[in-house]
Amino acid sequence: MGRVSQAQAEENRRRVVETASRLFREQGTHVSVADLMKASGLTHGGFYKQFESKEALVDEATAHAFGELTRRRDDGVEQHAGQLDAAQRTLIDTYLSVEHRDSAADGCPAAALATDMAREPGVREARRVYTEGVGDFAEWLATEDQDGITRLCTMLGALVLARATKGSPLSEEILTAAHAALTATR
Repeated sequence: MGRVSQAQAEENRRRVVETASRLFREQGTHVSVADLMKASGLTHGGFYKQFESKEALVDEATAHAFGELTRRRDDGVEQHAGQLDAAQRTLIDTYLSVEHRDSAADGCPAAALATDMAREPGVREARRVYTEGVGDFAEWLATEDQDGITRLCTMLGALVLARATKGSPLSEEILTAAHAALTATR
């Protein structure tokens, strides 16, 4: 088999990072390299041609996931003609939905990766990116009346609990209660 072009190698790397970003959010960072490469449609042997280690991929996939979150937030502000409060409301509606609960692979990296990051040593790049992403998200959620960290904790906690209780009536009740708390007019 011949060598791949630089353009193909870059495309393969992009595909692995995107696949890892989704799989890590869906299944956690313990996904094996073999399973990850299979899901990417590439051979296991090609992994170390692209990445120094699995940890390096976790770092890059975490950054990719938070980049997606930032792009979606920014797109929401654009769609609401720059009105942050309307964009925040739409994000809360989407975040605390059954669809988001059921779609971890495409969902919020802050919720999906929280337990994995809690187990990461403090000096890892993934943990730094995660911490920065959570801080940015909380800052974006702040309003004149509500602290962004409180809003994020409410959203993230509700999503994690709703996922953990999926299949029971409590799951949707958690989403509904959190949504009501965050969108009540003061």
